[in-house]
Amino acid sequence: MATITLLVNGSQLQAEAAADESLLSVLRNGLGLTGTKYGCGEGQCGACTVLLDGKPVRSCRTPAASAIGKKISTIEGLSRNGSLHPVQQAFLDEEAFQCGYCTPGMIMSAVALLQNTPNPTDEQIVQHMNGNICRCGTYPRVMAAIHKAGGKGK
Repeated sequence: MATITLLVNGSQLQAEAAADESLLSVLRNGLGLTGTKYGCGEGQCGACTVLLDGKPVRSCRTPAASAIGKKISTIEGLSRNGSLHPVQQAFLDEEAFQCGYCTPGMIMSAVALLQNTPNPTDEQIVQHMNGNICRCGTYPRVMAAIHKAGGKGK
């Protein structure tokens, strides 16, 4: 075990990590940031998605050591001054979740999409969100929420 320093949600945080420990494990177990979820452990479901230097990554497959010196954004870091991020608010407004387990990963992927493509088409949303799995099947509401957060919503 070694002590590593990570830049998470704008703060320098230290945690103990084994050489091969995943970023997901360090975030959840070492830093107490449990919004990022463990889903499949294989990077296939998207529940563990965080942003690494603004790009969505599957934290279950990302070695924690590879995130040293990079900006890590988790679901806990999106709200500001007590106000939800526009994507979080849109997910609430559009009821784009059912059980909610996939929601943090979906939101983080949507944030990354909207940073680069503020008004995506349906096709762009489907392509970008591919790999974020919702077992409850809320995909139409997720698409509506992303459109709303991007400015195309009702």
